[in-house]
Amino acid sequence: MARSPRRAGAPRLQLPLLCLLLQGATAILFAVFVRYNHETDAALWHWGNHSNSDNEFYFRYPSFQDVHVMVFVGFGFLMAFLQRYGFGSVGFTFLLAAFALQWSTLIQGFFHSLHGGYIHVSVNSMINADFCAGAVLISFGAILGKTGPAQLLLMTLLEVVLFGINEFVLLNLLRVKDAGGSMTIHTFGAYFGLVLSRVLYRPQLEKSKHRQGSVYHSDLFAMIGHACEQTARFKEQLHCTPEGPQDERSSLRPSCHGGPMGSPPSPPGLAWEPHTGTIFLWIFWPSFNSAPTTLGDGQHRTALNTYYSLSASTLGTFAMSALVGERGRLDMVHIQNAALAGGVVVGTAGEMMLTPFGALTAGFLAGTVSTLGYKFFTPILEAKFKVQDTCGVHNLHGIPGVLGALLGVLVVGLATHEAYGEGSPAEAALPGFPGRLPVL
Repeated sequence: MARSPRRAGAPRLQLPLLCLLLQGATAILFAVFVRYNHETDAALWHWGNHSNSDNEFYFRYPSFQDVHVMVFVGFGFLMAFLQRYGFGSVGFTFLLAAFALQWSTLIQGFFHSLHGGYIHVSVNSMINADFCAGAVLISFGAILGKTGPAQLLLMTLLEVVLFGINEFVLLNLLRVKDAGGSMTIHTFGAYFGLVLSRVLYRPQLEKSKHRQGSVYHSDLFAMIGHACEQTARFKEQLHCTPEGPQDERSSLRPSCHGGPMGSPPSPPGLAWEPHTGTIFLWIFWPSFNSAPTTLGDGQHRTALNTYYSLSASTLGTFAMSALVGERGRLDMVHIQNAALAGGVVVGTAGEMMLTPFGALTAGFLAGTVSTLGYKFFTPILEAKFKVQDTCGVHNLHGIPGVLGALLGVLVVGLATHEAYGEGSPAEAALPGFPGRLPVL
C-alpha cells in the first residue's frame, strides 16, 4: 500500500531539519557564551606583553592534529570493514564528529572553562572537543547499521551531555587521573553504545547478520584506520599530551567520481578515494589557513576559526544535500566537496577577530551555498555557458572564495581599536583599519 505524499515526505525532512535546528541552536549559544581566551584574543594577548613563542598554540597544536587524525580518519575507517556499511561508517563519522565538537565545546565549557559568564576557547578546547567526539564514535560503532543519521544526531546530543557530566564527576569531584581517557572516553563510549544497542534491538536483526561480513577492500581500509590510530597514539606519547536499517535504506548514496544518480557504482575500493581526500583536507585545513598568518595569537585564532567554520559547513552540507537529494538521499559528491567550503570562506578573515559565532555562521553559509551550487548551478554552467567544471571547483573554491573576500571586508569594516588592542601587530596587519593613517 502506497504511503501518502505527506507521510512519504516526513522522513526526507528529518535530517535537514534536525541539522538546521541543531546548528542554529548551537550558533546562538556560541554567540551568547563563547569568547576567545587570553591567548587567542588579539587585545588581551597584546596587553599582556607576551612573547609570540610563549603562546599555548605552539605547545598544543601538534598534539591536537594527532588527535584530530585519530578521530576523523582512524575511527571512520576502522569501522569500514563492514562491506555493506562502509559509506555509513565514514560518512556518518564525519557528520557526528562535526556536530559533537561544537556541542562538546559548549558542554565541556560550562563544566570547565566558564569564567565571568563566558566560555573561553583555545586550542585546548579543540583537543577536549575531539576527545568527546571520540567517545561518541566509539558508541556509534556499537549501533552502526541499526539506525539512521537523524537518530544518530540525537544520540550525539544526549551522549555529549552525559559525557560532560561523567567527565566532571571523575576528573573534578573524584580527582581521578585519566590522561589517556580509559574511563572517560573508552569505557563510557563503549558501554553507552552497548546500552543503546540493547534498546534498539529487534528480533528481525538476526536475519541481517550476513551484512556484517567483510571483503578484501573493506578490511584494507579498516587497517588504514587502525594504523592511523596507532600512529596518533604513539605521537601523543612523544608530545606528552594532557589529560538498524538494512543497507537498501542507507541515507548515503555512493557516487562514481561525481556521476549522477543511477550511475554505476565505483569498483571495490575506488569509491573511498575521494572521501579519503576530503577527510585529510578537512582535518589539516586549520594548518593550511594558519601557516602564513602572524605569529602568536594570530595563528592560534586562525586555527580556531577554521576548526569551527569547517564543522558548521559540514552540517550545512548534510542538511542541504538531504533536502535537495532524490528521496532525501545524501549525495557523496556534495559531502566530498561542499563540506570543505568552510575552510575556504575563512581564508581571509580567519586571522581577524571573527569570533567563534562568526566562524560558525560563515561556515554554515559556505557549505549551504556550495551544495546548492553542485546541485543547481553546475548543470546551468554547462548547459548555458558551455563551461564543463569537471571537479566542481567553482562551487568549492570560487563561490566560497568570493564569500570569504566579502567576509573579510565586513570584519575589517566592523573592527575597533578595543577589539584588537591599540598598536598591536594584529591591528597593524589589517589594511585600511578604521582611523589608521597610511604609513609613508
